[in-house]
Formats: sequence, structure tokens, C-alpha cells
Amino acid sequence: MKTCAFLSMDSLEGYFVYDDLLYAPMAVKGWHVERVSWRAKDVDWARFDVVVIRSPWDYQQDAGAFLRCLEGIDASGAMLANSLALVRWNINKGYLRDIQQRGIAIVPSLWRDDFHLADCHSAFEHFACDELIIKPLVSANADDTYRLNRQRLQDQAALLAERFAGRAHMIQPFVPAILQEGEYSLFFFGTEYSHCIVKRPKAGDFRVQEEHGGYLQAVEPEPALLELARQTLAALPEATLYARLDYVRLADGLAVMELELIEPSLYFNMDAASPQRFVDAFVARFG
Repeated sequence: MKTCAFLSMDSLEGYFVYDDLLYAPMAVKGWHVERVSWRAKDVDWARFDVVVIRSPWDYQQDAGAFLRCLEGIDASGAMLANSLALVRWNINKGYLRDIQQRGIAIVPSLWRDDFHLADCHSAFEHFACDELIIKPLVSANADDTYRLNRQRLQDQAALLAERFAGRAHMIQPFVPAILQEGEYSLFFFGTEYSHCIVKRPKAGDFRVQEEHGGYLQAVEPEPALLELARQTLAALPEATLYARLDYVRLADGLAVMELELIEPSLYFNMDAASPQRFVDAFVARFG
């Protein structure tokens, strides 16, 4: 039996994790799965045939150390999915500029390397909006993500200056459709579409993650959304084992919110056939 590690974190308490739904179909295909924390010391990564990045949802706390862990895995002879090159590309949200240059619509964004309150003030006029989102270019799980109107910007100016001083970040208009229609996530395993969900925040919040009280619903994507997702997948710098592509609707059409290629929840609980689709893609790639 071949061995696969699911790269995780020390403790998943308080998180919603569905990767256990893969264990049985992986075993049927001759694969034993172990969950291993990326922070574990002295791991012999060479004893694994494949390491799949699954739930290291604290990596943004020390992205440098996380990348060094992946470099060690990559050098060990174990196959890493998704690849180290793809992780390096996706770990900084500047990848959105690459996607935009390849003809894929994204949420309008301003890119900053340091925090200046005047930049935020002028962004309201730049985007012709009443609310902004500011977030780091390296982040996960909505950490250090702020929704601001003019008054909140003024009230939180000192906090924002502390959080973003010397820290690359992006400023975007808040997209109201997130509150009503929601944010769509489409899942691809290999080149094949698997399933789609829509995520909406709880009342009074704007974050759609389950950990923040977000509401999830399985849906069939409209043809235009599915086609945009296929175009987005084709625009990635290399092939993926798994991809979660997130979209929102702007006034002039659908646009990429984020592309999750490192450690996205794949919401196997939302589609009963999705674990087998993942395993089929895994086996097609790794045997």
C-alpha cells in the first residue's frame, strides 16, 4: 500500500474539516493516509509517496517557515500537491494581477506596500464606493481583513497603521452582492469540474467562512459562471490536483474574488460524490 500525507496543523479544534471523507476511497485505491502537521519536527517526508496540502490553516502566521517546510518536502522525493511553484505563486494575492493580465476579470484592486491613511481616503473616490475592504497580500481565513466606511476608517486608523505598516496589502471596494447573493466557490479536481457552493455571511458580518458563522449551500452554477471558471483554470500557470475558484458578481458581471490553490476547504460534505471525484483525480495523477 502506498502512503500519502495530508499536510495539516497541530490542532484543528474549532475548524470544520472534511478530509476524513477521503480516507475510505483512498484506501480502496491502495493508499494509506496520515495527517501530519507542517510544524512537526524531524518528519521523514521521504517515507511518503505523496504529500497533499490540506489544512495548514495557520500558515499565514509564518509564511516563510511554511514555505521552508514545503521546500523540504519537495526535496525529499515525495510528490507535493499542489506543487511548490504553484504555492509560491498563489501565496501572495498579487497573483490576481497575473490573472487579470490573462484576461480574467477580478474585483478592482489597489496594491500598496505600506500603509498611508490618505490612500484609503482616496480609494473611496477611486472606486466610487461607500465601503472598502483592506487585507494583506499574504493572509488566510480572513485574518486582518477589514471592512471600512469613512467613519470606521477614521476610528481604526491607528490599528490599521499598526497592522499594515511595511506590509503589502490590497484595497478593494466592498462588493454588496456578497451579503445578498453570496460568494460562489467552484471546485475542480484535475481538469474536471466537481461541484459548486454559494457562501453567505451571517447577519452583521461580511466573512463567509464557516468559522465565522457563514452559511453554505450547494448550487448548480449558471453557464456563464462555469465557463468563467474553466477559463480561469486554463489561465493558471500550471496544472492543479485541486482548485477552489471563488467569484462574486459585480455591477458589470462576475469576477474572481480569490483563487484557492494551497489549502482550501474542498467541502466534500456538500456533494456526496465529490470525495470519489477527488480520489479519481489523485489516482490519475499519482497512480
